Amino acid sequence: MSGGVDSSVAAALMVREGHDVAGATLKLWGGASDSGCCSVTDVDDARRVAQVLGIDHFVFNYSEEFSRHVVQPFVDDYRKGYSPNPCIECNRHLKFDLFVARARRLGFDRVVTGHHARVLDGPRGRELFRGADVAKDQSYVLGYLGADELDVVDLPVGHWTKDHVRELAAEWNLRTWDKPDSQDVCFIESTAGREAFLRDRFEPTPADLIDTETGDVVGAVAAAELLTVGQRRGITPGRHGERRFVTRVDLPSRRVEVGPLEKTLVSEVRLVDSPRVNHRIAVYSGQSILAQVSAHGEPRPGRLTEAEGQWRVVFECPERAVAVSQSVVLYDPAQPERVLGAAQVAP
Repeated sequence: MSGGVDSSVAAALMVREGHDVAGATLKLWGGASDSGCCSVTDVDDARRVAQVLGIDHFVFNYSEEFSRHVVQPFVDDYRKGYSPNPCIECNRHLKFDLFVARARRLGFDRVVTGHHARVLDGPRGRELFRGADVAKDQSYVLGYLGADELDVVDLPVGHWTKDHVRELAAEWNLRTWDKPDSQDVCFIESTAGREAFLRDRFEPTPADLIDTETGDVVGAVAAAELLTVGQRRGITPGRHGERRFVTRVDLPSRRVEVGPLEKTLVSEVRLVDSPRVNHRIAVYSGQSILAQVSAHGEPRPGRLTEAEGQWRVVFECPERAVAVSQSVVLYDPAQPERVLGAAQVAP
């Protein structure tokens, strides 16, 4: 129970179905936080919802593990000029690994969360699918779940729209019914921001902005680590007002190259390893897939290839470059809501 409306309704549903339910909130971040799912207010909201439902509520402290598996890799990736996704790493290492294992040790049969995705039974067993509410779908951040996790995880609100979830919460007098969705990285204070958080942990690299077409210096940035390939926000337009995008970040040379959109397009991305998939699903070199490269991005057609141990996603048409450390989540072209697996983009 994160303290939000979705997990509140998920818990209420289990109670109304007659299950023996306990609520658990994960204390993940030991530092200052005013947003996301790590604040003191969120823990209090979860506790009060549990009281209304008449269930026990526990707080499990995973702050040390969170720092090791999520925060430090986040900082290390930025220091290298990569673009990490901490929410995916939190799901992989904390919520659906350590926490699921703890629930099993405590004798619980199921772990229920408020994620907007669906776990459905099929001929091969339980598989992950997109949530019913396209605008709120969270299957991207759950793309690494394998068969072992899917066998014990239920995602009941994923079958409904977010509006319906709020209607149920209001009907059942849950205090979180109108609570805004969390939008920010939970361990970064919204009032301070990402740059301030990273500056406390390493000295960022100033760099020149170089026009790829002319070679001219067209500006400068104070922290090149914060720029991502394909980014337009914060980049000075060309002399005739044309839009420029980041095409390359070269930290050792203190250069950030910028140019027109077509300079950011790529035909493929390399993957760190073979895609992590539900072992009931076969993936193979040459397989057609739909590849989604951001939480709310449009899935793009392509295929998986493998040669000498190196896996790639080859796009059907050139796409914007995908930053290193981002995840590529694979969907089934024959059944586009069905998740096949996920992999991380290699340098």
